[in-house]
Amino acid sequence: QVQLVESGGGLVQAGGSLRLSCAASGGAFSTKHMGWFRQTPGKERECVAAISRSGGSTYYANSVKGRFTISRDNAKNSLYLQMNSLKPEDTAAYYCALRSYYGSRDYYTENRNYDYWGQGTQVTVSS
Repeated sequence: QVQLVESGGGLVQAGGSLRLSCAASGGAFSTKHMGWFRQTPGKERECVAAISRSGGSTYYANSVKGRFTISRDNAKNSLYLQMNSLKPEDTAAYYCALRSYYGSRDYYTENRNYDYWGQGTQVTVSS
């Protein structure tokens, strides 16, 4: 059974940085597509970044492009999201997601593309 555990969230001032981590267990991590999503109350969960199985291809939502960096360490079964120049509008619960079944694309960006989710970590950016 796949398990995903996020860490690294917290309270930060606007302009600051945080690094989120997601530790995966229970599966062949290096063969799985992964992504980071975020959600605020009353809104749909949105993909902020996604990454290919090798880590060679990445996707970023326009709202975070140039400020966030997604990466993975397949040897450590870990996914990361480096978040710089944080803005109050980045405040959300952030979720790590894993797609356990095969896909031919480089990355996937929709909720329905993923079948395993972490419990979420809260990021709050104060102005």
